[in-house]
Amino acid sequence: MTEAIRGFWVASATPLAADGSVDHARLAGHVRQLFGKGVDGVVLFGTTGEGTSFNASERVATIEAMLKAGIAPERIGIGGGFPAITDSIALTRAVLGLGLRHVLLLPPYFDRSVTPEGIEDAFAAIIDGVADDRLRASLYHIPQVSGVAIPTTVAANLRKRYGKQVAGLKDSSGDFKQFLAFRAAVPELAITVGNEPDIARAMAAGGAGTICGMANLVPELVKDMIDGKDVEARMQAATDAVVKTPSLVATLKAILAAQTGDPGWLRVRSPLRALPDGTALKRKLDALTAPAIA
Repeated sequence: MTEAIRGFWVASATPLAADGSVDHARLAGHVRQLFGKGVDGVVLFGTTGEGTSFNASERVATIEAMLKAGIAPERIGIGGGFPAITDSIALTRAVLGLGLRHVLLLPPYFDRSVTPEGIEDAFAAIIDGVADDRLRASLYHIPQVSGVAIPTTVAANLRKRYGKQVAGLKDSSGDFKQFLAFRAAVPELAITVGNEPDIARAMAAGGAGTICGMANLVPELVKDMIDGKDVEARMQAATDAVVKTPSLVATLKAILAAQTGDPGWLRVRSPLRALPDGTALKRKLDALTAPAIA
């Protein structure tokens, strides 16, 4: 498990306290609950976890709290992408010092005119700046959100240059042809998929597993996908119910609040706005997942 992220990993939501800080106790409880349902690991401060809304110090403090709560470091990954390369270096060094190895790296975002060579330079600057053989980085491809795609040539070149330090790639493009292109270009990488309806076909095509947000809500259904059960239609319907809303994160948190009876889950960081109630969507997910759980 330490060489690359493989199997069933969750892109965890980030619960907030009333003052907007990370609610460490609620997060630790959420992680333990997920582990009890067959989850192998969690990635904190990814897209589902509102990662770009938290600075490096907040992320490090949360990792420290999770370790203190007894969450094993090999079961934690962290979103480490920032527009500033120096921030990515500082965060990665800090979490490696705490015993983590898995860091998901977005390409620096905001500038949409960057070249493949520039993207490779940026990743190389992070890895060279960290200068630690313990690193097992996963490149994070989610261009519809970040605005910056990772070309297959860049992934291949980085693996060739850095070996196991570039351990994996998470493809959250939602385009299965893109997943297959990564597999063909860099078969040595552990390539996980973020689009839940693609999990079974991705694993059949040599994928390493999933890091996905829907597992916060329907971990049993995601597990069925990993196990190759014929639940793709239900997974697609469940995913559409959450993703095809104005705010995936606010919707997901509203459903978590309804599932747990804990209104604290409704809180989001600006510029997001909280939804008042996720009960109707919870009932929809219940109807979709009940056959898979029975």
